[in-house]
Amino acid sequence: MNDYKVIDDMNDASFELVNQDSAAVIFPSDFQGDYVVMGFIYTNCPDICPLITQNLIAIQKGLNYPDNVQFLGFSFDPKRDTPAILHRYKEVFKLDKNFQFLTGETAMVEQLMDSVRVRTQVSMQTTTESGQEIYFLNHSDKIMVMNPKGEIIIEYGGSMPSVPSLIIQDLEPLIR
Repeated sequence: MNDYKVIDDMNDASFELVNQDSAAVIFPSDFQGDYVVMGFIYTNCPDICPLITQNLIAIQKGLNYPDNVQFLGFSFDPKRDTPAILHRYKEVFKLDKNFQFLTGETAMVEQLMDSVRVRTQVSMQTTTESGQEIYFLNHSDKIMVMNPKGEIIIEYGGSMPSVPSLIIQDLEPLIR
């Protein structure tokens, strides 16, 4: 039994998403029974999102790739982060089977982000001469842990260098 306070109970939530392979995923029900370590990113991010992804990887490695922990990267930029783009992003980071990137319809992604208090705002937007829209997003910086019952029990700043060791320290006794 852990003595972590429940930050959010996700049991009444149901988000229809797709992973990097275009497979349908229902969050959180498809992951109940396992711990879930999740970060919130977009692949065009010029600064903290690669750090968040690297921290998720460091947590997975530090826990010795446990079978009972799923790692999720949620994209809050479904317009650009298609499953094919997320598939390439996963390949670039050389991630394994317990690691998925999720996206979905814009309205569904926005509902999910609201439910976990991840805020985004366009910080710079322009259109090139060829008509391509380019934009960057300011966003919340989080890594969260959900227990097997669908409750979020741990939340840290996602890009902080100390996050992997803090989450490993908190999660290791729970997953044994």
